[in-house]
Amino acid sequence: MGIKFKVSVLILAVCNIVCGELPEYYFKSHNVVPDVIERWPDTMASVVYSNRAVATKGHELTPSQTKTAPAVKWNAFPQYYYTLAMVDPDAPSRVTPIYREWLHWLVINIPGDNVAAADVIANYNGPSPPKNTGLHRYVILVYKQPGRINFNELYLDDTNPSKRANFSIAKFARKSNLQVPPVAGDFFMAQYENNK
Repeated sequence: MGIKFKVSVLILAVCNIVCGELPEYYFKSHNVVPDVIERWPDTMASVVYSNRAVATKGHELTPSQTKTAPAVKWNAFPQYYYTLAMVDPDAPSRVTPIYREWLHWLVINIPGDNVAAADVIANYNGPSPPKNTGLHRYVILVYKQPGRINFNELYLDDTNPSKRANFSIAKFARKSNLQVPPVAGDFFMAQYENNK
């Protein structure tokens, strides 16, 4: 019985790796790599919305479940600063992503994982996929910064949403000298929701 049990555990461990218990599997199988980033994050982030909806590994959530900013946690070190971003590479649709990527959230200078103590560049803007555009991917990424970033560009408010179009988190990471690949990340899917 002992040998059979050990073999079963080994088979289960191998299956978990092969079947995708690693970020690489999820990010590549949903084409987040290469549509958004060139390499998958080192680990999965924990993304939990206030109504306990959990954004994880491409599962579908609704826009009403995700209308307020989630709590995002990762293996952070308190002495480092981090950048957190959420983008939609499928704007206005996955078939015609002419606004890829739509910036939904951008926060820099996060001490450890204390998002509340950071600098918000773009306020959280929950998913609102247009009607008849299918599922959209909402990608949440965390990057380690080389130090505190002095941001000299325009902070985005909600008065002009078109400025969120055609953002690239990969380009932002290069420009800001963020550590690549991201240290953590996750993503979920959402589609149009008729709230009537």
